[in-house]
Amino acid sequence: MRSLKAAIEERDRMGIKPKNEYRPIEKIPFTSEMRQKHTILAPQMSPIHFQFVQEAFSSSGYNMEVLPSVDKGAVEEGLKYVNNDACYPSIIVVGQMIEALKSGKYDPNNTSLMITQTGGGCRASNYVGFLRKALKEAGFEQIPVISLNYVGLESNPGFTISYSMIKKALVALLFGDLFMRVLYRVRPYEKITGSANLLYENWVEKCKKVIKEGNFKLAKRYVYEIVEDFDNLEILDIKKPRVGVVGEILVKYHPTANNDIVGVLESEGAEAVVPDLTDFFLYCAYDETFKYKYLSGNFKSKIISDAVIWAIEYFRKDMKKALEKSKRFHAPATIKELAEGAEPILSIGNQTGEGWFLTGEMVELINSGVKNIVCLQPFACLPNHVTGKGVIKELKRRYKGANVVAIDYDPGASEVNQINRIKLMLAVADKNLEEDYKVESVSTAINEIASGKQS
Repeated sequence: MRSLKAAIEERDRMGIKPKNEYRPIEKIPFTSEMRQKHTILAPQMSPIHFQFVQEAFSSSGYNMEVLPSVDKGAVEEGLKYVNNDACYPSIIVVGQMIEALKSGKYDPNNTSLMITQTGGGCRASNYVGFLRKALKEAGFEQIPVISLNYVGLESNPGFTISYSMIKKALVALLFGDLFMRVLYRVRPYEKITGSANLLYENWVEKCKKVIKEGNFKLAKRYVYEIVEDFDNLEILDIKKPRVGVVGEILVKYHPTANNDIVGVLESEGAEAVVPDLTDFFLYCAYDETFKYKYLSGNFKSKIISDAVIWAIEYFRKDMKKALEKSKRFHAPATIKELAEGAEPILSIGNQTGEGWFLTGEMVELINSGVKNIVCLQPFACLPNHVTGKGVIKELKRRYKGANVVAIDYDPGASEVNQINRIKLMLAVADKNLEEDYKVESVSTAINEIASGKQS
């Protein structure tokens, strides 16, 4: 508000008058005819998940293409069309789209864009507005923007979501979550360099095919086989500090937005633990219960959200079962358990952006033995600064040994500074690991002496 007041006063001093030539940006609908001819571009967010999501949409009658992981050029493109007061994710998302359109690879008259909207108070609800404004300024005003949301913000006659597509998309997200769990868990310890990635790539093609064909029975079998294969991959008998990665959803999963945080952690001798993407959708659905009880939510929305939670949990029950039976992995917690972990620290009414969910993830990580956490925050993302950085002190007070560091990401952030903060966190993590190892060794020796195995 102070910035806005200062800007208004400066305009008054300079004698700048508002122009009366502004006209609203017209919404171009995505029609049934466009469905047959248009290529639909979607921004990248999580390469592991979105390769499967693309198959789910493409096999459901839409020529969808998820853009590749962006480079710094896309960030620069975003800065041209999005005010730098907006959050980093909005700059990246718009930059990806405009850069792709300017590349000449796509026919502007046969291309549409797709973007998700949360429908809440986060700037993510304004991405469609940001994007349409950027398209107008870049000379692509004729390109339709499809809003993908479940709160009824916009509709397009040519885009409908079928039951089959929902099932395929759910399986796609769950495959992404599963691969993220098993790959990140074994790759830092692999005995043969590159063996984990090779196994992962071999399974990716099989899973894409099964999603395309909609063979859910085979997909279920694959879940158990994937866990078994990664469970039996040869690894070294060593211990490394485990580091949880939480934060704003795009910066958390996008390797360019977070300067490849997983790669950095692994190169520094740590294991990255990244919570499931599916949990974010469960969080959005779970919020309706609180809204119905304490705010202005309605009973119908609550019932629909409860059904969504039940459906997601039903689809991932086999993944949970397979992980619980494994010797190396553990199953994800329910969204209710995440909420119960966050509730003693802050209200479940914190629902803007990642809200209470961010705190809940950190509590769940600590309770599962991952006490080292990096909290990734886009500069200017107020909700994450409140429910991420704002709860670190309380987490450290409640949980002995909690080692949490907040790292800001934006177009002008120093990568060196980010890496230095990660290294400082890992220095503490290594010390804690050494102390835990000593305690474990002493405990083992006492047990052996008590059982008569040692003198």
